[in-house]
Amino acid sequence: MMNGGLSHEEDGRLQPAIFLMGPTASGKTSLALELAERFPLDIVSVDSAQVFRDMDIGTAKPDRATLLRFPHSLIDLITPEERYSAARFRTDALREMARITALGRVPLLVGGTMLYFKALIEGLAELPQADPALRAEIDRDAALRGWPALHTELARLDPATAARLAPNDAQRIQRALEVLRLSGRPLGEFFAAQRDATLPYRSLTLALLPQDRAVLHKRIAERFSAMLEQGLVEEVAGLRRKYRLDAELPAMRCVGYRQVWEMLEGKLPRAELLERGVYATRQFAKRQLTWLKKMAVSETLDPLQAETNARVFELVRGLVR
Repeated sequence: MMNGGLSHEEDGRLQPAIFLMGPTASGKTSLALELAERFPLDIVSVDSAQVFRDMDIGTAKPDRATLLRFPHSLIDLITPEERYSAARFRTDALREMARITALGRVPLLVGGTMLYFKALIEGLAELPQADPALRAEIDRDAALRGWPALHTELARLDPATAARLAPNDAQRIQRALEVLRLSGRPLGEFFAAQRDATLPYRSLTLALLPQDRAVLHKRIAERFSAMLEQGLVEEVAGLRRKYRLDAELPAMRCVGYRQVWEMLEGKLPRAELLERGVYATRQFAKRQLTWLKKMAVSETLDPLQAETNARVFELVRGLVR
């Protein structure tokens, strides 16, 4: 077991950071805890549901004993009444990463919210917020002249963006013109700034990609069943009593919470809760896997293979030595 901080051979060398991503029930948490046991790593959660306080069972949040031994950053940040964004996550994560490296340790970012990973690693284009009045004006113009005419206008003002869009791509033409009129700048300038937002770390990005979907689906079913046994329904009922919630809040749209909410509202029979929750979780895992396959990673590993953990330990040892 390694203890203490890191030594760096030269000033100015980028600090290391580890990203461990994968779908729900792929074993990310247990692997992260093993890594934190062996190496000088501090865990940062990359989970859009674990940011909510009092949402513990349905988010598979580590228990108190685990958190005392292995503190996690970026959990229990806000109430279920509030909203959290990828932009705020990026700001919070960079702050926590800087704090961890200042202690001579290595940030280990673990989770399954791929949008947050993408925002952190690639940066975000800080586009102007939507303007409903301006959008309505553009729509009226399109109704009179047609979207091809607005595409021609866009080609004159922002030729690079227009070249990527079909003349009848109403939604994207509208947004490109909206950004131009609000900011006076073409979309390309915003995305160029995003590309320049390089993450200032030597990154090891590990993707857990289970090859046997039947095993993953079995794990998902067992996990959701265990959540119900642990009191997920009671947890949601308690949240409804404690906070002013509605079904459209992000917290209550989380997988599992949405299905329990529907049951408590009488829209879903209790007998169907397990089946519906498992199905929703499987669909969620499918979306995570789709994101994962598109992301640039250092190495993809099958968490269902016996040799995977040893390979991860080898890669991490090479980074933090």
